[in-house]
Amino acid sequence: MLIVVSPAKSLDFETPLTTKKFSEPTMLEQSAELVEIMAKKTPADLSKMMKISSALGELNFERFQDWSVPFTTDNARPALLAFSGDVYLGMDAPNTFSERDFTHAQKMLRILSGLYGVLRPLDLMQAYRLEMGSTVKTPAGKTLYQFWGDQITDSINADMKDSPGAAVLINLASNEYYNAINPKRVEAKIIAPVFLDSKDGGDYKIVSFFAKRARGTMAGWIIQNRIKSARALNQFDGMGYRYDPERSSPSRPTFIRENDA
Repeated sequence: MLIVVSPAKSLDFETPLTTKKFSEPTMLEQSAELVEIMAKKTPADLSKMMKISSALGELNFERFQDWSVPFTTDNARPALLAFSGDVYLGMDAPNTFSERDFTHAQKMLRILSGLYGVLRPLDLMQAYRLEMGSTVKTPAGKTLYQFWGDQITDSINADMKDSPGAAVLINLASNEYYNAINPKRVEAKIIAPVFLDSKDGGDYKIVSFFAKRARGTMAGWIIQNRIKSARALNQFDGMGYRYDPERSSPSRPTFIRENDA
């Protein structure tokens, strides 16, 4: 079983690390190609391309200028402890993962990235912002999807062979990032959990903020409870969600919650 999640725009490079373990990203050569392209863009170019403020454009300009190899614990940080968006707040690895959990996560969790392709939790990364859906002209085409091609899918397939449990890919990533995977070439059953909220007795629907937190919470739950089968996912009850068999299908187990907060 392997889990895929999206990265986050929010980063934390300040909080003390809760593990001394680390590894090196497997696609640094491709990352360096992208950085060489991105480093030639002006702050205004970056602001326009990523639809961000001028201040963020300047910040990410500096990040691309400063990006360098080799990665060390002095200039980079394990990915799982560097991202701090909603998915990662839901997972809460800095506060809840033991050393054994980090080791298990390294086998089971993959973070899809516009710059790094695929990151394992302990892979060192330097600060960046580059969404997978960005339009970036490279020798492979005009998008990052074209740049990465089947490399991400091939990496997932290779890692699946070494992951614990059955050959199942748990998709807890956003569509933007999951689209970097070619599902027809994935050598595993693909399962994409769905999280629905109902407020004040209304219809159940996906609420982006809560769904992101729930995806991270489920990822952490799978890792910490050593879940190895798709069927066991139905036991998930984090954040007050419960499995709803009537709304579920084998590939889309659905979890509902009455959210009256």
